[in-house]
Parts: sequence; C-alpha cells; structure tokens
Amino acid sequence: MLLLLAAVVGFVLALYAYFTPLTGVTGTLGALVVIAANVIVAVLALILRASKGRGARIFWGIVTLLGLIGTGFAALLLHQWWITAAMVVGLVGLIASIGCPVSHDKPANA
Repeated sequence: MLLLLAAVVGFVLALYAYFTPLTGVTGTLGALVVIAANVIVAVLALILRASKGRGARIFWGIVTLLGLIGTGFAALLLHQWWITAAMVVGLVGLIASIGCPVSHDKPANA
C-alpha cells in the first residue's frame, strides 16, 4: 500500500506543478508525462497486489520498478524534487511488497 500511496502523492504533486503558475513546468508536456506515469505506477501497484503466482509477482515487480525509475528520472529532469522523493518512497514500498510472502487463501493445515 506504500507503493500506491507514493504514486497518488506523486500524481497530486505533478498535477500541482502542471497547473500552478511559476513552478517552471506549468503546462508542459513533461509534467503531463509524469502525471500519466504516476497513474500507471498506481495501476501497477494494484496489479502487483492482486497477482498470486511467484512468476507474476516477479514480472509485475520488474515492470513497476522500471516505472518508478522512469518516473523518478523524469521528475528529476523537471526539477520536481518532491515527486522524486515520492518515487523513492514507492521504491521502499515495492521492496517491502516483494519481500512479503504470497497468501494462497488456503488453510495452514491443508
């Protein structure tokens, strides 16, 4: 859930940077890309949480990692440090979610 929270915070910060005058990226394509990338990272966080098999979790974890790195790099290029910090928090959430065991909805005695 930390990953999802980081994506939502990044989305809100990118919206603020896009619409607020004097942020340096008001109305730019780069800010729109970061907005879209945060939405994609949020969707990936939900997919990662719903995935059951080990292979699926690894695949979606790698895709999410690439999304976090790309979004953080784009935010750095836009000089939006808070969005980059949110992506670092998302990385911590991704590491925590990959380290968690997968529940298979089976009783422990089965």
